[in-house]
Amino acid sequence: MRRCILSLDQGTTSCRAILFDTAGDSLAVGQKEFTQHFPQPGWVEHDPMEILSVQLECIRDCLAQARVTPEEVACVGITNQRETTVVWDRKTGKPVHRAIVWQCRRTQPLAEQLRRESDTFRQRTGLVPDAYFSGPKITWILDNVKEARALADKGRLAFGTIDTWLIWNLTGGKSHVTEPSNASRTMVFNLDTLDWDGELLSRLSIPRAMMPQVVASNAEFGVTKKDVAGFEAPILANLGDQQAALFGQACFDQGMAKCTYGTGCFLLANIGTKPRLAPGLLTTIAWQLDKQPAYYAFEGAIFIAGAAVQWLRDGLGIIESSNETEALAAAIGSNEGVYFVPAFVGLGSPWWNSDVRGTITGLTRGSGKAHFARAALESMAYQITDVALDIENHGVKLDELRVDGGATRNHFMLQFQSDLLKIPVIRSSQVESTAWGVAALAGMKAGLIRDLKEISHLWRHDLTFVPETDRSADYAGWQRALNATFAGAGTPELVTVP
Repeated sequence: MRRCILSLDQGTTSCRAILFDTAGDSLAVGQKEFTQHFPQPGWVEHDPMEILSVQLECIRDCLAQARVTPEEVACVGITNQRETTVVWDRKTGKPVHRAIVWQCRRTQPLAEQLRRESDTFRQRTGLVPDAYFSGPKITWILDNVKEARALADKGRLAFGTIDTWLIWNLTGGKSHVTEPSNASRTMVFNLDTLDWDGELLSRLSIPRAMMPQVVASNAEFGVTKKDVAGFEAPILANLGDQQAALFGQACFDQGMAKCTYGTGCFLLANIGTKPRLAPGLLTTIAWQLDKQPAYYAFEGAIFIAGAAVQWLRDGLGIIESSNETEALAAAIGSNEGVYFVPAFVGLGSPWWNSDVRGTITGLTRGSGKAHFARAALESMAYQITDVALDIENHGVKLDELRVDGGATRNHFMLQFQSDLLKIPVIRSSQVESTAWGVAALAGMKAGLIRDLKEISHLWRHDLTFVPETDRSADYAGWQRALNATFAGAGTPELVTVP
């Protein structure tokens, strides 16, 4: 009997294929990085063909490691970097341009224009108009790639986030589909109707014919072709990476929340089956199962988290490895007034200001690399606290925070986070929460896992941090550092967007 679930986890810097059993244990992992392209300052691109090639290589490596025959793969789940945008020619199957990555800021002028003109996008999509999202990226490609607009008007071009691109290719071009968690990150998907919004598409001059069909998160997305993937199995689940982590952390009830600490930080809180808006926060779709009502989430998107530590290593050269930061931070009894606001590409939630830039305050002649390391770690926790307080101010009380991601190996940061939030911070023992989340959903669809209760039972944690120290003074210092950052950008007050 087929008992293995293959999860394809397509991220911002690498592709992974992870084989799980039905207990949530990973049997093998295939992983490989791919090229990051930076054609201009603030621009970030990926080659979709390279992503496809690397993802297929990861599948082969994973199955070889596990010594699993193709016939043993019961089903496939896909999770992906969400807003990254691919436009390709249906006839040739080739992209008309490199994928524009979620981090890319080239479309910020258009996004700011939309934000000034009306709150229609905000009201219908739950998103603050920003270069982060897919819609403006599609418009840029149609307006700047030769003949793209003409081909789109003829129905030749297809749009997809990376999940759609992979499904199209894995099924040999038979399935042009996505699901609500990814669709809700495009800025043209209506949260109430659960469909593409014709007026918003028109506002961005995007032909509806380009858009994929939106089906449930656990729909039958098609069957992998053996001559492409190396095996035939149904694709039975698809979720954006942060929503997959929310599912993998078993946050199935309203008020449950998770935070993934990676290059950026993403805090999602389940708000149930009714969408609502909150200043400074994004409202996104968590998942929709079969024909049931969709579940929604408040999301706080932090653009720079672990990337701040990477900057200490690669930009300043004051550390050789991120592993050094914990000991450095603990070596000093406090931050001694040094704060780091890592606004390298502006600030996301809850401020949504693209004009501010990174700021370090409180430096003295006695400041050294320990202060920089501690300030970088603290900045992650401060930013998440800003988001968590905003969530609680809008009626969602957080009793605990379940966490995952590479930075959760840092115990100093997690303890500091618990102190700031004044609630337990619980680290999942399933380090692959994102990949497991979509695998569990696929397994449930395939009948290998009974229901959500079984997934909750399978969830395990290995560390719990409880509040130990009053950090009110530290957080007040962070607020002063934020004010200095905004003042430096000509925005003297901290004001969240409506």
